[in-house]
Amino acid sequence: MNKLYHLTTCDTCKRIIKELNLPSSVEKQEIKDQEITVKQLDELKELAGSYEALFSKRAKLYKERNLKNETLSERDYKQFILEHYTFLKRPVLVYDNQIFIGNSKKVVAAAKDAIHS
Repeated sequence: MNKLYHLTTCDTCKRIIKELNLPSSVEKQEIKDQEITVKQLDELKELAGSYEALFSKRAKLYKERNLKNETLSERDYKQFILEHYTFLKRPVLVYDNQIFIGNSKKVVAAAKDAIHS
């Protein structure tokens, strides 16, 4: 299944969605309204290789909770992502069994190539 996890209120997500020109076959999930499930997160982890790869260290709560001074395990990363949507690095696109995480130019370019090749 081709799917995009994003926030509609995130300007960066909006820009990337527009830039990617996603085909209608890509299902979109707004992670604030429809929380990510354990099953979905586990599937993303399988593609990404770790929960840490899916975890946003830019999240406001990461700074507020002073988590950078903690030693976080994979279990911690999973729990935080399930606890609050802002801990998921955004956007996350699953397309043809490939995963594209975050908003770096390199990731967006790779996603674009995968979609339009």
